[in-house]
Amino acid sequence: MKRDEILETAMKIVTGGRNKQYGEPEDNFAVIAEYWSTYLSQHNGGRAVLLTPMDVALMMVLFKLGRLTTARAVTLDNFVDAAGYVACAGEIATDIEQE
Repeated sequence: MKRDEILETAMKIVTGGRNKQYGEPEDNFAVIAEYWSTYLSQHNGGRAVLLTPMDVALMMVLFKLGRLTTARAVTLDNFVDAAGYVACAGEIATDIEQE
């Protein structure tokens, strides 16, 4: 798969069907951030851990990198997904900067 194909595929995923299925990524990431924050706080001696939608997007990139690191074979979907998560993180960063 060529780099333009990876990026085009990621673009179709993060701007198309997944939005219809799960809603806008930043909204979904906000919910995930709340769940993960609650979970981490409970396992951190009750000390608050407050994650943001940006944290979720970047941690999902790390998740995909972890998958790529341990994969027994090249799995192109992890590259596509990582590109999509980076794009979502970039959009969130842009929105934050414009506030």
